[in-house]
Amino acid sequence: MDKLRRKYAWLDHIMRAYERYTESYGTHYAAAVTYFSVLSLVPILMIGFSIAGFVLQAQPELLADLQHSITKAVPGDLGEELNTAVTTALKSKGTVGLIGLGGALFSGLGWMSNLRDALTAQWGHPKADRPFLSTMVKDFAALIGLGLAILVSFGITVLGTGFADLVLRWLGLEDAGWARFLVQLAAVVLSLLANWIVFLWVLTRLPREPVGWTSGLRGALAAAIGFEVLKQAASLFLSTVTSSPTAAAFGSVIGVLVFANLVAQFLLYMTAWTATARENLRPEPVQAPPPAVIQPIVEVRSGPSPRTAAGLLGVGALAGALLVRRRR
Repeated sequence: MDKLRRKYAWLDHIMRAYERYTESYGTHYAAAVTYFSVLSLVPILMIGFSIAGFVLQAQPELLADLQHSITKAVPGDLGEELNTAVTTALKSKGTVGLIGLGGALFSGLGWMSNLRDALTAQWGHPKADRPFLSTMVKDFAALIGLGLAILVSFGITVLGTGFADLVLRWLGLEDAGWARFLVQLAAVVLSLLANWIVFLWVLTRLPREPVGWTSGLRGALAAAIGFEVLKQAASLFLSTVTSSPTAAAFGSVIGVLVFANLVAQFLLYMTAWTATARENLRPEPVQAPPPAVIQPIVEVRSGPSPRTAAGLLGVGALAGALLVRRRR
């Protein structure tokens, strides 16, 4: 693997990003973001129900059509009970909306706080102790900014596609296959552009430490492309699940959980991938070597050393041999 990483720069970049992701507890942060993402669905549904209640109250004919549809779909006492529940809920639409706003604010701030901490960790910045009130205000401002970025991205997608359809009708090419293909291609490009704007905001503005815009341009583009792939996979999964009445009860909930977790992990990994680019790597400081310690070794012997003793023994043996020879 080390040889491959030295040979291929793109593989080394992927491995660096994975190491940063695991060392910065990316999976744990993704789980926290997923929890608050799913938790925020309930107050959002309450707000939507409250808005629908105000709309139905302003238009009695729509309310009558809804009650007629309930009676037709569920005849008998159960249908009457459902209509009574709808009427009661419409009377308390203001309370439901206020509770939904409070829950959405709480879960939204928790979601943004965990997301910002996760992005900051992937950029390699340590988590510091921050004032509670100012941190909450900044998280709320970041939540509003992200919402505006998402609205701008959706506006680009919807207006761009609608303008393309209007041009086709004006030119009389709405039935031409090649023109329709170009419109679909333009819709994909506009969707990528919209996602790129959102991810650029997330990668560069949401971390608690300042990050330059140029550092996130390439990472935001890669994240936009990957997010489109995730959306297509999620739509394929949901279409498969909803076709089965048995799996439709739990498949959609499981699909939302899995999709939210995949998006959170993908976003954090792409942040780590952006942060570990060559231009963003910080040079590691070279540590000074430890101080040299001089410890002279002094050996004191009372007798000759082994080498001297061996030499004297050899000389004595030679002298003995010569003496014996002379006597003979």
